[in-house]
Amino acid sequence: MSAGITANTGRRHGASELDGLPFAALLTRGNAMNRRSFLQTGFLVAASAPAASSETAKRAPASDRVRVALMGVRGRGVILAKRFSSLPDVEIPTICDVDENVIEPASKIIGEAYGKAPIVVSDIRRVLDDPDIDAVVMATPIHWHAAGAILACQAGKDVYLEKPISHNIREGRLIVEAASRYQRLVQHGTQSRSRPVTQRFVGYVKSGKIGKVLMVTASDVQGRPSIGHRQDESIPRGIDYDTWTGPIPKMPFNRNRFHGTVNWHWHFGTGDAGNSGAHTLDVARWILGVDYPTEVSGMGRMLCFDDDQQTPDTMNITFDYGDAVIHYDQRIWNPYRGEGTEEGVFVYGDIGMAQMGRWGGGHWGFRVFDEDGKLVHYEQEATPEDDTHARNFIDCVRSRERPNADAETGHISSTLCHLANIVARVNRTIRFDAKSETIPNDPEANSYVKRTYREHWSTPRGV
Repeated sequence: MSAGITANTGRRHGASELDGLPFAALLTRGNAMNRRSFLQTGFLVAASAPAASSETAKRAPASDRVRVALMGVRGRGVILAKRFSSLPDVEIPTICDVDENVIEPASKIIGEAYGKAPIVVSDIRRVLDDPDIDAVVMATPIHWHAAGAILACQAGKDVYLEKPISHNIREGRLIVEAASRYQRLVQHGTQSRSRPVTQRFVGYVKSGKIGKVLMVTASDVQGRPSIGHRQDESIPRGIDYDTWTGPIPKMPFNRNRFHGTVNWHWHFGTGDAGNSGAHTLDVARWILGVDYPTEVSGMGRMLCFDDDQQTPDTMNITFDYGDAVIHYDQRIWNPYRGEGTEEGVFVYGDIGMAQMGRWGGGHWGFRVFDEDGKLVHYEQEATPEDDTHARNFIDCVRSRERPNADAETGHISSTLCHLANIVARVNRTIRFDAKSETIPNDPEANSYVKRTYREHWSTPRGV
């Protein structure tokens, strides 16, 4: 282990079934905790400063920066490399990925931001053993979300975790428990929680100007292409496929279950309900001020694509809250956009309607119509960038305040995605018990609340 970290072979007060992972069971932070205490009080000016581009940001002194490791650097990881490296009080000394073929874009972004390339590792244990790393930013495939987040919390790291927070409902609860037990911050990657125009949208609706809200529709009409068919093949050079598979049973390597296609396979992913739906369902729930539905009904199946996707291309799901309804509409084969936006949240009150979406060059905004269908309000964000969510996370790492999309918030919203998928898989209405987070009197549906795992150093306990 690295200097400053000592293995603790005993059980700490409050330890539980989550403890005991082979390499990071119980760590003391030593010098790292002293440094964290300094960061919380020593650079308040930078913490409140607006985000600047990597080319123009005036960096804080090295001792005043929050040191972040980026885990998963393809796709969304590249975007997060840009977001976090643009913040003047952040340093990204290390990136972690099991595929050496995808390292270069994120490494280049970070190298240009700091004038030196980051250290590249393929094993997250090297990140977690480093006492100078304060937080981990995770953009891994979904099947690694729970394992990575729980290990990071155990190692004393705060976590920025992309959506959905988990592969299944049980994993989400384990993340919430780990964050609480180890007193770590977890920010869920639902950027709308920190986006000013979305905050204003939610505030407008809650003000009562469109009356009592009876229904919210979360819409996903992405117009995604078919992924076709591929045969299993040998593992390409430069990929540590065993670590990539992580805690779940291993399958043969297939490019339609890897990188950009991995989310469309039940074994690894959650389909577009857990992808785009995680954003819009989160806003819908936020507007209504509700947590778990009592009943979920509808359909989800493959209506258009004939390819290797297992998850639905079409979903029509209703979440029943008694006096209000959330409706999820997914048509990812659409060649056109619903209401002019590929992702949207449509709020129906008894005297008006409000819509959030991306119009006018892809910038987020919202518009409001009265009961006669007349446009009465419209506004749009000046920039499509989402640096505010990264900024909120770093500010909370310093202050130890609750982030805008904390673990519990992310877990509840992700549970809606999981429940939609369960309805699609069993093809019937289900009832959900919020207290136990189970689906009673339906063994088949309830079997999807959690999953099976293999013996691996990353496997969370208590699953």
